[in-house]
Amino acid sequence: MSTRTSLWTWSRLSSRLALCLLLGAVMALSTSVAQEAHPLEGESIDMTILGIGGWVPSSLGAEMANDLFKPFALEEYGYDVTFTFDAAPFAALFQRAAASLATRSNEYNIIISDSQWLGALSEPGWIVNVDEIIEEHPELDIEWYSEIVGVGYQEYPMYSGIRWGFPQAGDVVVMFVRRDMLHDEAERAAFLEEHGRELPYDYEDFLEMSYGEFEDIAAFFTRPDEGLYGHAFQYSREYDFLSMWMYPFMFSLGGDIGDFEDENRVYGILNSEVNARAMEINRAWQQYMPPGAINFGIAEIIDLFTAGQVFSAQQWAAVGPAMIPEDLPEEFDVMVVPPPGLIQDDGSFNRLYNVGGQPWVINAFNTPEQMRVAIDFMRWWYLPETQMEYARRGGSPSDAATLNHPDYEDMKPWNRAFKFMLQDDNARDFYREPTYAQLLSTQQEAWHAFASGEIDDAMNTLEWIACEQQKILFDSGASEIRPPAECRQVRLR
Repeated sequence: MSTRTSLWTWSRLSSRLALCLLLGAVMALSTSVAQEAHPLEGESIDMTILGIGGWVPSSLGAEMANDLFKPFALEEYGYDVTFTFDAAPFAALFQRAAASLATRSNEYNIIISDSQWLGALSEPGWIVNVDEIIEEHPELDIEWYSEIVGVGYQEYPMYSGIRWGFPQAGDVVVMFVRRDMLHDEAERAAFLEEHGRELPYDYEDFLEMSYGEFEDIAAFFTRPDEGLYGHAFQYSREYDFLSMWMYPFMFSLGGDIGDFEDENRVYGILNSEVNARAMEINRAWQQYMPPGAINFGIAEIIDLFTAGQVFSAQQWAAVGPAMIPEDLPEEFDVMVVPPPGLIQDDGSFNRLYNVGGQPWVINAFNTPEQMRVAIDFMRWWYLPETQMEYARRGGSPSDAATLNHPDYEDMKPWNRAFKFMLQDDNARDFYREPTYAQLLSTQQEAWHAFASGEIDDAMNTLEWIACEQQKILFDSGASEIRPPAECRQVRLR
């Protein structure tokens, strides 16, 4: 048995033992609370959710916990619960959670975790393996909208079927465009004269749009003298911002970043000619963006779009409420569509982007009372009426019942594109190794250096990342594959 397999096995067994001890003290809810009193009836319990600061789905989860679950629990179960929401930015959230959990603290009872952290949180036994909860409460074995939802927000290792969380916020990349500009007769006439074809008019016109076709549109609306630019997406070195917009170019061209299912191999997969070409295409798009694009992150894209400085922007669907706020100028008419795809070497069109989003995970060091409330909360969160209310408030559920509801697509301007991009043909996830932070930091450093023009050899950049990541995986015991000898000669700068 490999070290990697042993770790998985040990982690799962230890989590099972911890959960069994907890659940032994708090048996499952009766299907009829009228017939059996809830074991927490009459008690007052304080709970803390740790989530992402400034992130609508995180704050919505906490708001709904107090606004809706608190009275629900009091009426149905007879206990009074109060939720506190603690938050940290994306780049600091894992450290906040890990520092607390490493001391076996129950400071944060429920955590909104990035899916890439499932390995780092589960391997030490810090979070609960939710398979046991689902076995006890089969109503939590939810039918998700697509396979990638369960794989992306629940499983570690990926495709193992071992579940460590519940999807809190599904998320995908969508594109926000100024429909008022597309529909302007003067703009349409000018574009037709210049390119011999019409500007896109409605959502359907973007369904098979390639970056090559979209580039003409971005260039057309790039007018520095007017303070207007054609497009924007993220290049920031912060957290995973640049990586989230580098991956889609690689995936859509037919490239890959490694084999994380069987042997944890990066070298020989990431460092490919197709990925090098993807990097060059990605970097070139800065010419259609406002100055300073190399530092654009989530907040910068929001500011640029709502200020009318860009015709279009790629952004996470979960940021929809900020991209289309209530105080947006009246002349803005925003349409949300799928982002462009790429033409592969065989001439086929391909659009394959990575999912974002976060799962709920449950602290394995909760008291029995806190554990019972956490499970009650999850059962309530996935009630159909709760998920619909979450959607109405601008959240991003990912269960099949909600996304297939006849009212869903019209609830918010971004819902149709969100649903389209969450299909398995359009979305995939990437590694969630315990060494995720090191793997990510390595590629963020190198890709940012290339995107900024500090270095100019895409293939050597990939070679360096592949060497470094293979070494990280080998040194951690996650892979039996050593970086090849030639890696000793590879330098980034």
